[in-house]
Amino acid sequence: MDTLVTTPSQTRPKPKSLYAWLNSSVIWAKIFRWEFWPFSLFYFPILIYWVWVTLRTRSLFFFTASNPGIEFGGMLGESKNKIFERIPTRYLPQTVKLEAGISLTEVEALLTEKQIDYPFVCKPDVGERGWMVERVESSAQLQQYLEDIQVDFLVQEYVGYEVELGVFYYRYPDRERGTVSSIVRKDMLKVTGDGCRSVRQLMREDARSKMHIRRLQVKDPERLAFVPNCGQTVELVAIGNHCLGTTFLNANSLINERLITVIDQLSQKIDGFYFGRFDLRCRSIEDLYAGEHFKILELNGAGAEPAHIYHPGYSLVQAYRDIVHHLRVLADISLLNHSRGIPYMSWREGLREVKKIRAYNRNKVI
Repeated sequence: MDTLVTTPSQTRPKPKSLYAWLNSSVIWAKIFRWEFWPFSLFYFPILIYWVWVTLRTRSLFFFTASNPGIEFGGMLGESKNKIFERIPTRYLPQTVKLEAGISLTEVEALLTEKQIDYPFVCKPDVGERGWMVERVESSAQLQQYLEDIQVDFLVQEYVGYEVELGVFYYRYPDRERGTVSSIVRKDMLKVTGDGCRSVRQLMREDARSKMHIRRLQVKDPERLAFVPNCGQTVELVAIGNHCLGTTFLNANSLINERLITVIDQLSQKIDGFYFGRFDLRCRSIEDLYAGEHFKILELNGAGAEPAHIYHPGYSLVQAYRDIVHHLRVLADISLLNHSRGIPYMSWREGLREVKKIRAYNRNKVI
């Protein structure tokens, strides 16, 4: 009698354990893992404290005095390019702002002039939560991006350093030195091959990955059909954003005096900046401590979060405590700046700004 030989591709998959099933369930994750809750639901309890802060500062738009050098204090609707103009160029990747409707020929000519090569990152000049942020690797991808984007955008040199962090900094205006209060380390969305299953099948084993199958199927179907070798890691998204599948890891243990000194010296070179988060890439943590080999990808102002709270399994109660602490600091800085003659945005101006931002968001093409 012939012996039946079973190849790996013919092997019947083992039944999932309860843990494995829960780990891969998107519904379970969206209910019981608060890092996946909708923004409005997660922040609803914070509204009570927000009301108290507005009463304390006597202004609904108190935060506009927190960072007088950034539009709307950096809460919403700020231009990334205008913020970059305030940061010393040695800390920035090569970046160029382009208008919506520009042709592929014009873009590539400008990029040649600026010496920006593929791959590079395209992102809206005004935008948040990872909307339309993409790494572009070819003319075909760039052409597709130009067809999709309907607002002014930035092309930014891709920074290939391995470590990506979000470093939260603040400084009271009456103090000479600021501090670092939060660090998040970003672990990009990826899968590890077993030599048998495709990337798509591997993504189905984890709820975080599973949430992004449909989007990636549209963007890069060939990658999802690829079968990686056993132990081979396949990075699925090169952009460090929680909404795009990045895992946020609590890296507060990296905070020390060397890091605070580097970030404080940088921050004090940015006129009108007191509160916010640097999203940056560095060659290594030791390089960052030395103030070398790092580039700032973005600087977020009053609307920035201490993103370490999104570490998987982080206490919800502690997350709220951390947010309240940073809101208190935001209010204190705004009050101090206001006492020094920096005005809060008026109701009329603030509501006009909010309407403008809402109109912009309604017109976005997702």
